[in-house]
Amino acid sequence: MKFTKVLIGISTAALLVAACTSSSTPAPSAGGGGGGDRAGISIEVVSHGQASDPFWSVVKNGVDQAAKDMGIKVNYSAPDTFDMVKMAQLIDAACAKKPSGLVISLPDAAALGPSVTKCIDAGIPVWSMNSGSDTYKDLGIKAHVGQTEYEAGLGGGEKLAKAGGKKGICINQEVGNAALDLRCQGFTDGFTKNGGTSVEVVGVNLSDATGTQQTVQAKLQGDPAIDTVLALGPTGSTPTLKAIEALGLTGKTKLATFDLSPEVLDAILAGNMEFAIDQQQYIQGYLPIVFGTLNALYGTSPTGVVMTGPGFVTKDNAQQVIDLSKQGIR
Repeated sequence: MKFTKVLIGISTAALLVAACTSSSTPAPSAGGGGGGDRAGISIEVVSHGQASDPFWSVVKNGVDQAAKDMGIKVNYSAPDTFDMVKMAQLIDAACAKKPSGLVISLPDAAALGPSVTKCIDAGIPVWSMNSGSDTYKDLGIKAHVGQTEYEAGLGGGEKLAKAGGKKGICINQEVGNAALDLRCQGFTDGFTKNGGTSVEVVGVNLSDATGTQQTVQAKLQGDPAIDTVLALGPTGSTPTLKAIEALGLTGKTKLATFDLSPEVLDAILAGNMEFAIDQQQYIQGYLPIVFGTLNALYGTSPTGVVMTGPGFVTKDNAQQVIDLSKQGIR
C-alpha cells in the first residue's frame, strides 16, 4: 500500500509554545491563539497504551500540552493492559459523548474497525496515531501521525547488520500488535539482506519483566551464535539489557531497541546499547489535537501519514535527548 507521507519538522521550541483509566485536560478560560470559538471543542483520545507506561506518559504529555495550547478540552482513556475488547468498548464510550473529534492508536484494525467505523458514520472525525500507518486509510480515518513501522525496523536491521551482527532475535512484548509484528518483519529483512544470517521472533509478556529477562537469558544461553538483539520497546529492552549483563555479554552482544526510556538512554550513553529507534511520541500526542482543533474550527486537516520518525538516538546525541526526557518531551 502506498501512503502520502507528510513530513513535518517541528522544533523543540515549537513543542514547548489507564479495568480502564481516564484523565481529562480541562480547557483554559481563554482559548489558544488563532481565533475561533474553542469553548465547545472537545476531543477524546483512546490508546492501547497506559499513561503510566514510560513511553505513553510522554504521548499523554503531548496531548495535554496541545490541549492547553489550543484552549480545548481533551479526555485520555486506555485499557489496563493490551486488550482490544476493552479498547473497542472505550472507543464506543468516547463516541457516545459526541466529541468534536476522536484520536486513537490502531494496533489491530480488525478488532477495532467496527467501533471506529461506527464513530465515523456518526459524523465524528477520527485521526490515528502511533499504530496504524498501514491500515488507517481503509477505515476512513482522516490522517495518521507516526512512523511507518516496517521501514523503521528495516533501518534498524540494516544498521545492526552493518555493525557486524550475524544471528539475531527480535523481542516482541505484544505479539498480535500489527505495528510490532511489522517492526520484526522489517528488522528481519534489513538484517538478512545486509549480511545477517537469520532472525527469530521471541515473544514475551510486557507486564512480566522478570519473565522477560529469564526468557531472553535462556535464549542467549541456549544458542551462543546469537550476537544481535532488537527489542521493540523499553519493556523488552530493559530486561534484555539485564539478561545480557547477567551472562557477561555486555559489549559482545549487540543490542538496540525501539523507543526511549531513562534506562535505554543511560545504556546508549554508556556504550552498552547500539542505538534506539525514536518515533518522537510527544509529537504523536500533540499533533492530532492540533489537527482536531483546526478541523472543528475551519474544517481543515492534513491527509496521509504525518511522519514523526524513525530517528536514531546514538551515543553522539543521547545526552541532549536525556535532557529533554527530564522535561517529559522525549
